[in-house]
Amino acid sequence: MSTAAFHFNVDNRLHYTCRLVRKAVAAGNRLVVTGSQDTLAQLDRDLWALSATEFLPHCHSSDPAPLAHRSLVLLCESLDGVAVRDVLINLAESVPQGAQEFERVIEVVTVDPLERSQARLRWKHYTQAGLKLVQHDLGHGAAS
Repeated sequence: MSTAAFHFNVDNRLHYTCRLVRKAVAAGNRLVVTGSQDTLAQLDRDLWALSATEFLPHCHSSDPAPLAHRSLVLLCESLDGVAVRDVLINLAESVPQGAQEFERVIEVVTVDPLERSQARLRWKHYTQAGLKLVQHDLGHGAAS
């Protein structure tokens, strides 16, 4: 059964996502991060600048196929034509078509009321799709 893990009350969504990517790559996972073009562009910059001594190799789904196939981290706006990998980190406002095919889906949610409202709809979608739901509440003052 696939799992959808919601990480709630995150202070800085993209910084937290960079940490999740780092952890997933260190564990040997291949992952896809999906979201809007603007969100992915900023995440791309953040992954390059995560640390002065660390680089998280990644590419976009629009990059040449051999590069995208070898990359542990694939950034894409849509899952159309994207091979299923170990983990999907969804930064989109809605559930991307094909998300339930991943063994593990991660949703990163800040305290923003609109974002929380959209997350509730995604939660409902995953429930109806039969995914096991896990909630990680970082609470106020927790690490971003």
